[in-house]
Amino acid sequence: MATYNDEKPKPGDLIEIFRNSYQHWALCVGDGYVVHLSPPSERPGAGPSSMMSVFADRALVKREELWEVVGNDRFRVNNHLDHKYEPHPVHVIVREALALVGKMLCYCIISANCEHFVTNLRYGKPQSRQVRQAGEALLMTGTIIGLVGLATVALFGSSKNKDRNKH
Repeated sequence: MATYNDEKPKPGDLIEIFRNSYQHWALCVGDGYVVHLSPPSERPGAGPSSMMSVFADRALVKREELWEVVGNDRFRVNNHLDHKYEPHPVHVIVREALALVGKMLCYCIISANCEHFVTNLRYGKPQSRQVRQAGEALLMTGTIIGLVGLATVALFGSSKNKDRNKH
């Protein structure tokens, strides 16, 4: 059974669903339903096959019951950009979300994913914290690898120069 924080989703709320290795995002439209951007591999319990969405270039906008989308995963209401942007009025968010149901949209894990989709509906700003955090982690990893490489060159390069000077 899915679990969530004590806050019951209200129309216009962003819903963060915790899959195995990523978060899927949906938008509450009321009466227990959500609208979400769903690449072909996105479904509850998809496991590793859900990572195939990385290769998708199209996704379908669906209106489904929250519990169908969540499955056995955890979820929470997460209007994480409310401190930064003014949300659109709820009736506008819901109307625009429902108008997109059934449409096939461009999908890109980096620039047009499910989180971009719902933040654009709520705030008019397509943003993805997951993509930003992944980019920061990649940058940090690259920096660490570069520093280790420089330290290795400095350490071993220095000892080679000493060996050359002895001869």
